Amino acid sequence: MDPKTVIAIVVVTVLASGLTFVLVRLLDRLRRKDAESEAREIVRRGEQEVGSRRREAELEIKELAIQQKAENEKELRKLRGEMHEREHLLDKRQDALEEHAEQLRKQEKIVENTQRKLTERIQDTNRRKEELAKLIDLHRQTLHELSGLSREEATNRLLEILDGQLQQETGAVILKYEKQITETCEQTAREMLLTALQRYAAAHTAETTTSTVGIPNDEMKGRIIGREGRNIRAFEKVTGVDVIIDDTPGVVIVSAFDMVRREVARIALGKLIADGRIHPTRIEEIVAGTQRELERHIQKLGEEACHEAEVHGLHARLVNLLGRLHFRTSYSQNVLRHSIEAAYITGTLADEMGFDAALGRRCGLLHDIGKAADHEAEGGHPKIGADLLKRYGEPPEVIQAAAGHHEDMRIDHPYTVLVAAADACSASRPGARRETLERYVKRMEELESIAGSFPGVDQAFAIQAGRELRVIVSAKETTDEIAAKICHDIVRAFEQQLTYPGEIKVTVLRETRHVEMAR
Repeated sequence: MDPKTVIAIVVVTVLASGLTFVLVRLLDRLRRKDAESEAREIVRRGEQEVGSRRREAELEIKELAIQQKAENEKELRKLRGEMHEREHLLDKRQDALEEHAEQLRKQEKIVENTQRKLTERIQDTNRRKEELAKLIDLHRQTLHELSGLSREEATNRLLEILDGQLQQETGAVILKYEKQITETCEQTAREMLLTALQRYAAAHTAETTTSTVGIPNDEMKGRIIGREGRNIRAFEKVTGVDVIIDDTPGVVIVSAFDMVRREVARIALGKLIADGRIHPTRIEEIVAGTQRELERHIQKLGEEACHEAEVHGLHARLVNLLGRLHFRTSYSQNVLRHSIEAAYITGTLADEMGFDAALGRRCGLLHDIGKAADHEAEGGHPKIGADLLKRYGEPPEVIQAAAGHHEDMRIDHPYTVLVAAADACSASRPGARRETLERYVKRMEELESIAGSFPGVDQAFAIQAGRELRVIVSAKETTDEIAAKICHDIVRAFEQQLTYPGEIKVTVLRETRHVEMAR
C-alpha cells in the first residue's frame, strides 16, 4: 500500500478518534447539565410539595382545634344547663322543705288548739255526764210516778228490750262463726253419727248385719268349730264373715256388713251342715260352689229387674251390680225394689212432662247403683255410682241423676230433678220403710209443732219424709240475724227432743213482699 495512503488513513483514524472523544465528552457534559437541572427541578418540586403539605397540616390542625373548641363549648353549655337544672331543682326542694316546715308549724298549732279544745270538751263532757246522771235519776223518778211501774216491772221491761238486742247480736255471731263451724262439722258429724249408732241403731244393726243358720243338735257346733278351731277359722277366712257360736240352742249366727258375703256364708254353712263332712278342703269346695251359684242368681236378679223396669242394653257389670242391690237394705227397705219403684215413678213423670220415658226409667233404675259398690271405693254412693256409670258408657243424664239425686249441685238435665222426686216418693211413702201411717203423721206433726213454738215463726212445713223442714218467719218481727238464731235454736231443739234416723235439714226463709195494683 502507498505510504501516503497509510498516513492518510492513520490521520483520519486519529482525527476520528479525537472527534469521537470530544463528542463523548460533550455528550457527557450535556447529560450532567440535564441531570443537575432535573435534580434541581426535583428538589424544587419537593420543596413545593413539602410546603403544600405543611400548609395542609396547619389547616387540618386549625380545623381540629376549631372542632375541639366547638365540642368543648357544647359540653360546657350542657354542663351549664345541668347546673341550672340542679340549681332549679334544689330551689324547688328548698321551697318544698320550707313549705313543709311551715305546714308542720301550722299542724303543731292545730294540734295544740285541738288538745286544748279536747281538754275543754272532756271537762264539758264530764260536767254534762254529771248533769245527765242527775237528769236520769230525775227522769226515772218521774217515770215511776207517771207510769206507776215498780222497779222490778221496769227492770223486766228493760230486760225484754235487751233480750231482743241480744237475739240480734247472737244471730250476728252465728253468721260470723258459721264458716269456722263448717270447717269442723265433718269431724263433729262423724262423732255424732258414731254416738247415734251406739245409742239408737242396735236393733237395726243386728237385723241388717246378722243371719242365723239352724243346726240339728249342739254336737254340730263342735264339728263346725273343728279341732283347735281349724274349721271355723277356715270358714271365716274363705267367706270373710264372722261366725258366732254361743249358748243359744239350735242356731249359729253369721255376721257381716256385706250382705252378699253373709248370704254366701249362710247358704254354704247350711250345705255343710246337711252334708256332714266339715273340714277345710270341703269348706273351700262348698264355698266356691256357693259363690258361683250366688253370682248366677245375682245376675238373674239384675236381668229380672231390667226386664221389669223395661230398661235394656245395660253393661253386664251394671246388671250384676243391680242384682247385688237385692241384698242391700236402706232403713229396712230393699234397695233393688226401691230402684225399680223409682224407675217406674221417674218414667211416669217424664212421660207426663213430655220427656223420654225410657231414659227416665233408666235414670231411676240406676240412681242408687253406687250402693252396690260403696264398700269397694271411697266416697258416698252418689259419687261412686256416677263414676261407675261414666266408666260403662251411660248417657250424661243418667250419670248426673246418680250424682245429684241427694246433692245440692248445678242441674243440667231435668231427669235429675225427676229422679230426686221419685226417690223421695219411694222412700217416704208410709210402709216403705216399716213405719206405720200413724207414726209417720205423728213425726211430721212433731217437727212442725216444735218449729212453730218459736216466736216469729209464721209457718213450718215438714217435707222429704221428715228429712227436711222449711220454716217461714215474719219479716216484720224478725231480722236476718234473728232468723239465723231461730234456725240454730230449732236444730238444737230437734237434737234434744226427738229421736230420728239420719239427719234433718232446717231451712229458715225470711222475705219482704210489696204488692201494688196498677189501674
